[in-house]
Amino acid sequence: MNAEERTRVLWFLLALCQLNSEGQSDYAPYFYDYGPGATHGNMALFSISEDTPVGTHVYTLNGTDPEEDPVRYGLTFEQGTKEYFRVDPKSGNVTLVQELDREKQAEISALVSITDGRNKVAETVRIFVTDANDEQPEFQNLPFAIDVPEDTAPGSSVYKVTAVDKDMGSGGSVSYYLQVNRHFTIDGHSGVLRIRANETLDYETTPAHFVTVVAQDGGGKYKGQHQVMSSTATVTINVVDAQDTPPSFVGTPYFGYIYEVSLPGSEIFTVYAKDGDQGNPNSIHYSIMNGSDGVFDINSTSGCISLTTNPSQLKSELYEIRVKVGLPSGPMDYDITTVTVRVVDLNNHPPTFYGETGPQNRFEVTMFEHPPAGEILRGFKITVNDSDQGANAKFKLRLVGPGRVLRVVPQTVLNEAQVTIIVEDTSGIDYEKGSTLTFKLLAIEIDTPERFSATADIIIHLLDTNDNVPAFTSEYYVARIDENSPGGSSLVSVTAIDPDSGPWGEVKYTIYGSGSDLFSIHFSTGLISTQPWATLDAEARSKYNFYVKAEDGEGEYSLAEVFVTVLDLNDHSPEFHESLLEETMVIGAPVRIEAVDEDAESPNNVIEYSIMKADPKNIFDIDCNTGVIKLKPYIKSMEIIHNITKSQECKWSLLVEARDRGSPSFSTTAVLNIDITEARTSLPDAFPRSRGSPMKVLGMVTGIISLLVGATVLFSTAMYLRNTKSNRISPARRIIKRRPRHPEPPWSFRMPIFRDAGPSSKFLADDPEGGRADRGAGGPRAKPPPPNAPSLPPPPPPSSATASKARTSERPRVLPTISGVLASRSFKKPKASSSSGSGSGRKETMSSALVSELKMRLEQKINESNQGYC
Repeated sequence: MNAEERTRVLWFLLALCQLNSEGQSDYAPYFYDYGPGATHGNMALFSISEDTPVGTHVYTLNGTDPEEDPVRYGLTFEQGTKEYFRVDPKSGNVTLVQELDREKQAEISALVSITDGRNKVAETVRIFVTDANDEQPEFQNLPFAIDVPEDTAPGSSVYKVTAVDKDMGSGGSVSYYLQVNRHFTIDGHSGVLRIRANETLDYETTPAHFVTVVAQDGGGKYKGQHQVMSSTATVTINVVDAQDTPPSFVGTPYFGYIYEVSLPGSEIFTVYAKDGDQGNPNSIHYSIMNGSDGVFDINSTSGCISLTTNPSQLKSELYEIRVKVGLPSGPMDYDITTVTVRVVDLNNHPPTFYGETGPQNRFEVTMFEHPPAGEILRGFKITVNDSDQGANAKFKLRLVGPGRVLRVVPQTVLNEAQVTIIVEDTSGIDYEKGSTLTFKLLAIEIDTPERFSATADIIIHLLDTNDNVPAFTSEYYVARIDENSPGGSSLVSVTAIDPDSGPWGEVKYTIYGSGSDLFSIHFSTGLISTQPWATLDAEARSKYNFYVKAEDGEGEYSLAEVFVTVLDLNDHSPEFHESLLEETMVIGAPVRIEAVDEDAESPNNVIEYSIMKADPKNIFDIDCNTGVIKLKPYIKSMEIIHNITKSQECKWSLLVEARDRGSPSFSTTAVLNIDITEARTSLPDAFPRSRGSPMKVLGMVTGIISLLVGATVLFSTAMYLRNTKSNRISPARRIIKRRPRHPEPPWSFRMPIFRDAGPSSKFLADDPEGGRADRGAGGPRAKPPPPNAPSLPPPPPPSSATASKARTSERPRVLPTISGVLASRSFKKPKASSSSGSGSGRKETMSSALVSELKMRLEQKINESNQGYC
């Protein structure tokens, strides 16, 4: 053996020794056994309730390995059986995976195993399924149907029911009871069904009974709660008839009739009876006990009662026959009834209406409309008759026609009666609704099977009366007409209807009332129109209302009111108060022009203003709605004005237009002269301006303001003390005088350097008669001469030094202009007497002279102040 072989043998011996040593120390794993009732271990003798929910963790397999190697668990079942449980190999948790049912499988065999990977130990275990109350009792031998004779003694048992419950313990015990039933009872333990004591069965009353039996278990646990289960079954008890009830008549009481045409042997009536024991009926026998007087006979088998003699030989009109029905078996089993037989007349005559000459089916009368309610129509002579006797001659009368206008008396008749017709509703007898009224008079038998009847026509011819007043189709009428419409223009047509006939229905129209003098109406057609000489002016009056009268031939009348609206037309053009307007405009403040349109309504009297012509242009803006004129926004000083025009007058003439919004539209124009100036505050003569002493001037102004404030405070204090002493404070009142409609035009004053004929002359045309006329859209109008103040005297000529200083001044001085305010006034001036005119002229001349002198002195003071300032 070489070294290599010896090495191989040595390694083999070492491996064999190692294997031998390992086999001696390897032990198999094993389960713990904690005994019955434990929830972990090897599942030996483990029990589980059948109502355990699927998915519940029910047990834990628990074991160990001596070498402390990790173990794994297994759970298997025999092939072909259900696998109710599943185990987690690592944790040993056993889970229920299928629903248990003890009644189907009370014991489950399974193989549990534990292994450490080398050794595996398996054990067969038996798992017991415990009972839960999940089964209801089941009746045996269904269905339950029995026959019981009706003469069975009370308390007798008739049947025994059986029910089985598959549960164990109290859940498997069964007890019985009946739902509500008064004829039977049941033993709760045995299930024996009996007839109640003091109760009997009766086939004729109840041939069958349906008894509901309830089987109930003793109750038990199910899914943690106590549960009682039950089931029901119906026991059909057929009652067998016994011969214990006598026969009886059916359909009583009985009535029969004998007519005048009946023959001997005719059937009068048939009685009917049946045996009380219907389950096994006996033959019955009919017989007459008494009351027939020998003229009636009965068939003993069928019960048919017949007449044995002629009706003319009957001695009575009413017979009461006593009939007996019985059994051949015993004299006590019978029943008795009474058959009433009446002898009646044959109904062979219908009712008939009669007039004064015999039978009649048409009755007519002529009368005035609207007779009083309750009046008898005596023009009708009507008799009604039925020749039969007794009930056959009884009938009722009925009047059929429009509404409840008439009623008939009497309403029920026996044999014969006189017919009376009475008025019930007088409004229904109206000639205007119809000149003829037609009714049907009916006579109908009441108690006869034939119900014979008769009919007659009732015709009423009406005569008219004047019972209606003419009625207008409307309570009021509304008309509209344009102003200035020619005389005789139609406004509206009114209509009144009188349904009466002849002259009573002819309507004539008249009008009256305030405002009706301008209108007329056609007496027959009702057409309202203006008078031929009338002219309507919306500006003078736009609303009229008056009454129209409709009258018939007898003076009956009615009234309606007419409302007339005069529609305004655009027949006036706007008018300025003067064709030549004078305004003074201070820079930054607007002026306003105003025109008046005498139309009554908008848009005819709505005025829009515009500037038609201005020289130069683009100086003024005008508000088209208000007539407010203002300078363009960029004109803010007199310097800009002088840059625009080379003229030193600062006076513009504008051609302004006022246009209304009517259709067609009218307009008028006027020339507006505007003097432009700017507001300046001039110091009085007592405070001459000086360049060298501005502080002195400021101090003097401050002193004057202080004196004025002090005087105001003293005056206010004195007034307060006076009011306090008198315990009242007089309210301050502001009296606003209303501007007169035609005020006297105020004067306008011009500087001496202005010419009397300004730039407005370019917009004026020479009048052939010596004046000027306005050529606006409104047509030529005479322009009243504007008032002019007396001319001011020329200013004194300035010295050469003063003139040179004025020319060399850095900023030119602007002479302020004094002007009056132009007030609105109408073109239509009131005429004044010659005396008043001369007096007002003298006053105006005196006022003008004073104002001119004051203005001249003020201009001189201003010139002197400017010379001293320069």
